[in-house]
Amino acid sequence: MRSARSRAGLLNPVPGTAAASLLAEAAGSPERRLVAGITGPGGTGKSTLLDRLADRYSGAGLPIASHPSALPGRAGRAALLVDDAHLLADDALRDLHSAVARPELDLVVAYRLWPERTGLRRLAAALDHHHVPVVLGALSSREISASAAQVWGEAPTTAAVDEIRRLTGGQPWLVSRLLAAVPRPPGRALAVPHELLDQLGYELEGVEPTVHELLVALAVGFDLSGPLPPTLAELADRVDELVTRARHDGLLLADGELAPVVRDALLDNTPAYRVRMLQKALVEAYADEGRELDRLAGRLARAGLRDRRVASALEHSADHLLPTQPAVAAVLYREALDAGADERSLAARLAQAEWASGHSDAAWRLLEELIESEDPPDAIRAVNTAAALWAERGMLTRAAETYRWLGQERLGSSAPLAAVATIGAGEPAPASTAAPASPSLHSAAAALLEQGLRASLTASAQDALPSLVRASDMMTASGHTEPLPEVPAVVAALVALCGGELKAAESVVEAALNGRQGGDVARPRLLLLRAWIAMQSDRPDLAGEAIADATASGIRPRDELLLRALEVGLGRRTDDLTALVRAWQHARETVLHLPVDLFSLLPLGELVVAAARLRDSSRLEGHLDGAWALLRRLGDPPLWSVPLHWSGVQAAILAESPGDLAPHAAALVRAAAHSRPAAVLAAAGKAWVSVLADRFEPASVESAARGLAAIGLRWDGSRLAGHAAARSEERRDMTRLLALARELHPGVSAATGPIDTAGSSRARTESASGSATLSPREREIARLVLDGKNYREIGEAIFISPRTVEHHVARIRQRLDATSRSELLTRLRLLLDTEDTPSD
Repeated sequence: MRSARSRAGLLNPVPGTAAASLLAEAAGSPERRLVAGITGPGGTGKSTLLDRLADRYSGAGLPIASHPSALPGRAGRAALLVDDAHLLADDALRDLHSAVARPELDLVVAYRLWPERTGLRRLAAALDHHHVPVVLGALSSREISASAAQVWGEAPTTAAVDEIRRLTGGQPWLVSRLLAAVPRPPGRALAVPHELLDQLGYELEGVEPTVHELLVALAVGFDLSGPLPPTLAELADRVDELVTRARHDGLLLADGELAPVVRDALLDNTPAYRVRMLQKALVEAYADEGRELDRLAGRLARAGLRDRRVASALEHSADHLLPTQPAVAAVLYREALDAGADERSLAARLAQAEWASGHSDAAWRLLEELIESEDPPDAIRAVNTAAALWAERGMLTRAAETYRWLGQERLGSSAPLAAVATIGAGEPAPASTAAPASPSLHSAAAALLEQGLRASLTASAQDALPSLVRASDMMTASGHTEPLPEVPAVVAALVALCGGELKAAESVVEAALNGRQGGDVARPRLLLLRAWIAMQSDRPDLAGEAIADATASGIRPRDELLLRALEVGLGRRTDDLTALVRAWQHARETVLHLPVDLFSLLPLGELVVAAARLRDSSRLEGHLDGAWALLRRLGDPPLWSVPLHWSGVQAAILAESPGDLAPHAAALVRAAAHSRPAAVLAAAGKAWVSVLADRFEPASVESAARGLAAIGLRWDGSRLAGHAAARSEERRDMTRLLALARELHPGVSAATGPIDTAGSSRARTESASGSATLSPREREIARLVLDGKNYREIGEAIFISPRTVEHHVARIRQRLDATSRSELLTRLRLLLDTEDTPSD
């Protein structure tokens, strides 16, 4: 052939362990005679190794010959380095065999094991008697990395090394050719230059015609263990010989397969009509033998063959992978279309695969025309996917309408999903009349999801969480990524949070994340719920990490509301007004795009409180009215309505509006008979009213605060205790309630980091004794703050600007190590009371 593996076309490959050992042996003991054989397929570096040995001997001043006839006539030590001994005539082989016995000669012979010849076999045996044969073959990853570093001037990435090895099979001549064609490290994926494929294809055309025909057949996909193409049928008795020859020429890998770069070169440089003829012959041969085309179908489709049997094989493979590997399934479905599959029959399955892979827009485009057509094929799958797409846009009402469009009588196993969408949209769902679902894990999970959601609408909701947790467990165990209006883990976590079961919510979310419930498409939503649970558990750092992970994964429109509510909630709980205002500005924009549904009530409640804090409640009036209307349509279920009533209580407190507080407090009292969280929140609401009226019992406040913490509202409990401490008349009560506030919500100081609860008494004592002293102006401002005046009123009273007052208050707050307004008021009272008390 035209020398595809000649030394002129090779970069010097880094020698493997055996080659390096031989070089070291020649250099380390020059006085010792070296007799060895070097063998391996073509292009593995035998000639390169001989060249390096020649350099060593030349440096030592020894005469070097490459053929027995070229040895010097004078006596004395010399080196005989012979390449391609398998091509020598028989008499030359006999001369080499005789040279083995000449003690003055160092003899190193490179040869291939094919063709088999008696003289070559005898020579190899004689060489092996003196030295273990040096066998050269495929390069290891380490050797490829070293070669790439030599060419590129920098170490390659592991991914680049792996791709080079995949493309070349590690064959040194191909590694060298590829590295020469890619003169610099690839930025991302390593692409084989077309120029290299053209050059290799040209050189491969110089191979003996029958071998070339065999290589092309293998490139198309023929298997040597099966029937051969018609062009090779008459050579069936020579196939073993041809394969052996190709292997020893370095054209096939050791296992008889083609390296991908060689396969691509052959296909790119063989006339298309010949490739098509061979592809069709291959499909016919498989059909005649009843063999499946699954393994070959993708390659045939990518090569441009249109054949219904190939398309059918690709569809079959894609259908198998769709529930668990949707991204791979999407690729196979598109290859099936390229091979001639019917677009309409595939549309629903491909849409599901695209949705599950995160390509919502592509899924919509596939479904639009399909759903609008009369009697669409695979209608249930199409409707499930469309409903999931509407749900991720935060439009559960549209999802429910999609199921209604299909018709109750046609829902079949999707009836539970239709019920979930309908209830989530705030409409009572009729009981399913469909036949029992299949006994699969996925179907059982869907049935339990509906059962648990319906139970959450009852007065006690006691059966809701167990059913939903089991639904989540089964969905995770199924390993399926199926289109759902909401994954069971999310519904279970929301029900647990509404029911005050923070640990249960955390457990179900972590199990779902670890088990990849819902696949990649559900992960961001589950991560945001992890963040919500961390926020309620007073772990803002963990919440921030989960939010970062979720946003990096890409969030859907409905998740945007949860994200913005989290940002608002964290800003409020860390008393970071700047962050709160910034988060609220994003949140009020987000709510314009999303209607209210049952699963968005929790984040809506957080936004309601923040809006009241920032005196911007009017922006949420429409959404809040929609939320109450939704709950009324569902029968005012306590589990879902109680948290929103609690948000109403907090908003009324912040707005200093007793009239707005009363209806929510009354609703909590009514629900308390059936709901533990409602009872706790009713007591907390009563405690808040008594604190704001300065008519409270510290023990009642403490009980209410601890009750809030017990249902996952530690920060709310801390805030109640802190406000009560600031309004306490007795120093003993003040100290006790402030300690409780810091126990439930340990503060974070900008100067010192986390504040240890055990050290809070010492800090208060130091403040009370005057170690945190204030200037006369600061004391004057502090008294006005305690009188309830705002910055403007304080400025008018002492003739300074409100901005200056703000700076003074910030310094006072930092000096007293106060992390919230309530704590600031408490510490100011302790400090000023101490200063005003005469010493004994």
